[in-house]
Amino acid sequence: MKRWSMILLSLALVLPALAQENPPKQDPAKPAAQVVQAKPEAPAAKPQEAEPKPYDKVVTPEFKTQTGLFKAHTSKGKLLLEIPKNELGKDLLLVVQIKNSPSASSYPGQGVDDMIVRWELRENKVLLRAVSYSNIADPNDPIKKAVDAMNTATIMMAFAVEALAADGAPVIDATKLFTSDVNEIGIKKIVGGQNMDASRSFLDKVRVYPLNLNVEALQTFNPKPAQLPAGFPPQYVDMLPSPPSPTALVHYSFVKLPEKPMMGRLLDNRAPYFTHSHTDYSKPDHETTDVAYIARFRLEKKNPGAAKSEPVKPIVFYVDPATPKKWIPYVKKGIEAWQPAFEAAGFLKAIVAKEAPTPQEDPDWSADDARYSVVRWVPSTTANAMGPHVSDPRSGEILEADVEIYHNVQQLARDWYWVQSGPLDPRAKTLPLPDETMGDILLYIITHEVGHSLGLPHNFKASGLYTIEQIRDKNWVKKNSHVPTLMDYARFNYVAQPEDNIDPKDLIPKIGPYDNFIIHWGYAPIPSAKTPDEEKPTLNEWIKVQDKTPYLRFSTAGTRGTDPAEETEAVGDIDAVKATTLGFKNLRRVMAMLPAATLKPLENYDQFSHMYQAVWDQARLEIGHVANIIGGYDSEPKAGTAPGVRFTPLSRARQAEAIAFLNADVFKTPEWLLPVEVLRKLEPTSGQARVLALQQTALNSVLSSARLLRLQEHQAILGDQAYTAARLLADLRGGILTELAETGAKVDPYRRNLQRTYIDLLTARLAPPAAVAGAVLLPSLKDDSRGVIRAELRTIASQLSDDKLSQAGDQATKNHWADLKDQITQALEPKK
Repeated sequence: MKRWSMILLSLALVLPALAQENPPKQDPAKPAAQVVQAKPEAPAAKPQEAEPKPYDKVVTPEFKTQTGLFKAHTSKGKLLLEIPKNELGKDLLLVVQIKNSPSASSYPGQGVDDMIVRWELRENKVLLRAVSYSNIADPNDPIKKAVDAMNTATIMMAFAVEALAADGAPVIDATKLFTSDVNEIGIKKIVGGQNMDASRSFLDKVRVYPLNLNVEALQTFNPKPAQLPAGFPPQYVDMLPSPPSPTALVHYSFVKLPEKPMMGRLLDNRAPYFTHSHTDYSKPDHETTDVAYIARFRLEKKNPGAAKSEPVKPIVFYVDPATPKKWIPYVKKGIEAWQPAFEAAGFLKAIVAKEAPTPQEDPDWSADDARYSVVRWVPSTTANAMGPHVSDPRSGEILEADVEIYHNVQQLARDWYWVQSGPLDPRAKTLPLPDETMGDILLYIITHEVGHSLGLPHNFKASGLYTIEQIRDKNWVKKNSHVPTLMDYARFNYVAQPEDNIDPKDLIPKIGPYDNFIIHWGYAPIPSAKTPDEEKPTLNEWIKVQDKTPYLRFSTAGTRGTDPAEETEAVGDIDAVKATTLGFKNLRRVMAMLPAATLKPLENYDQFSHMYQAVWDQARLEIGHVANIIGGYDSEPKAGTAPGVRFTPLSRARQAEAIAFLNADVFKTPEWLLPVEVLRKLEPTSGQARVLALQQTALNSVLSSARLLRLQEHQAILGDQAYTAARLLADLRGGILTELAETGAKVDPYRRNLQRTYIDLLTARLAPPAAVAGAVLLPSLKDDSRGVIRAELRTIASQLSDDKLSQAGDQATKNHWADLKDQITQALEPKK
């Protein structure tokens, strides 16, 4: 890509000049804009559909035949599918994945599409149709026919019937399905190409099993045209070198869906899962109803009468053969860490980890086979992990899942752990971390991603439901973890202090009380219920435990980011001020550890610099948790006639405490982040830009329009008891412009930067919004902060009197204050 950019830049500079010197020649005998219209040709007559040929003339001895869900006949890159008559019209799950990727634009194991399809016989053609279950109705309801009429299944591709087997099964040439474009399957979007080139695309492998058909195809796509710079002469496009064509090995799996769908379990927002939603036209309401079934594996007891029983079919996750050997034991432990949660739901050994068979043990086993759930190790520089799954949209039944662990997630996990908990773990005094420590961290990451594959979404409220005292209690965290669920982004326990003597293994999240609760709610059988609606009373009773045990709650629907206890990357956000105060104590300890942990003889400063930046990033996160208290609401999930409200404005005292923290620990220059022995090794600066970026992020958050509008809402609700925008600005003035209250004050460069930025932000709010041509202005709620800001600026201007300027401790401060005064005057009384 860099080479392409250089070529385009060079040509963009040179070719316009050449175009002026050598303009395209124009035939003087022709008008400059002559266009010749071609006469439309008459449409060709539609040929008669060819009749099927004799079976033995199509399926000749040169074809190799495999028998299973279908019969597959293959020869010289050609695939004939023989579809049994009893499989026509049946629902199949089609899963498409990238097996071998062409570049960094995609990766092995990346999902492309999954959809429900059917093969249908229509005269002498077989149609492959994409089926939707987005609209449903009771089969006995008269509206069912009308609903079916708006669910017309898209015809993805049509195939001529080449022959009919003795039992009437149609035989089709399915090769083009895998070697040409299918609009409904977005492979080219993933690999970064345009249309598939059939001449450079081939079938690679076909495998047939009793319940599925797997096909692999080597597909080449024409390249996308280069993005040309503005003004690039079009007549010189042909001079550009041809961009590369992406080629990928793509895996298709057709999996037979259960003849009888699993009974779905209805979503409750107080105990949510990932879902499959439908619009139901048969409910007895006077409107359509959205019905959502939670995504979960089908678990049925071998012994239905037993309180605890092994399942008929356990959930099995295989460990990718590409996984580094030293991490395999941790991957298996991470998978099976969910066993106690399922045991509480009534299932013994419900989830099992297995190592993938070797080619000698099973030559047909493939991680891409949609029958297998796999924890895949992805060779990617992206520092991430994912836990997707594929579900039956008719019921929510999870059919297979592929947890994806990107190789570089180790770097991200190392950074988090060392910065957040390094001072609490003797094993983390130097980098790299020991394998045992990294293994424990990977175990947590894998358990989290497997949780997603079991149907669980993130629960960001959980980290705000333990008290600070519980988080620091070694006995509590040993039993309950430092966060109620590892489906939160709580990471590692940065609130705990060295004197708390917490076992280093307990600094890492693990299965918590919420995880046990939510698995029971989603997976425990309710034998007496014969329909999803009949389960609702029991499910509601199970949820009531949240009333007495708040840390079993989920995020409240509709908070829209207003609840500061629903933070990501947070521990102890039940009291973000106290948690961040303790977190900063640990960050100071990390700064003291930094040189010894990262500097090695004869090595450069890359890791030293990287981990120093990681400290700043952690500080920024924790500061953000405090800033989000301003204009915040405490929320509590409720349903129906439950007493009480869901949203309560935070108290004036709590918001004032948050600003007091920011004034003392952020707007007052955080010198502990600027040790000379660190900064001077890395850059020839005083760190002013770093400090200002940190402070400006906090100011932008605190003074955002949305937050000021919420303060206005608070005042409408609480009246004189509210923390108002005027109070906020007065408190900020006391922390940011502290020197105005001092005689002979000297404002250093760090503080001058902050004060200028603060005045810039305030004066910018007075500027009228830019007019947008053609915009339709609709009435909307406006915050009244402009008047408050104008009054605050007048107060600051009055303090910047000539007498105050004459009392400045040095000329730099005097100049700075005079500049602020001029800026405020111009904002309040703009010159015409």
